[in-house]
Amino acid sequence: MMYGFGDVQEPDKETVDLVEDMTLDYVTNFAHRCMEVSARRGKLQTEDLLYLIRNDEKKVQRVNELLDMNMQLKEARKNFSTDEAGIDPAK
Repeated sequence: MMYGFGDVQEPDKETVDLVEDMTLDYVTNFAHRCMEVSARRGKLQTEDLLYLIRNDEKKVQRVNELLDMNMQLKEARKNFSTDEAGIDPAK
């Protein structure tokens, strides 16, 4: 990933470790904040994530794009499995 953003092909181990630590800290803190938001219901839902990122338009757009892609993949899998089984999905 670092190479894709302009780093050398074989980055320093210390740099990789630092980026990994920063990423883990961010994901851990974000997950804890999501759990705090969802504490009333007792389970984590997609809306909790969307609530936390609501002010960051780039993140909101990316999450919506990934959610749409996920729905398309689910539909494609469903159609593929019914086609293989010889079941007509129109019936």
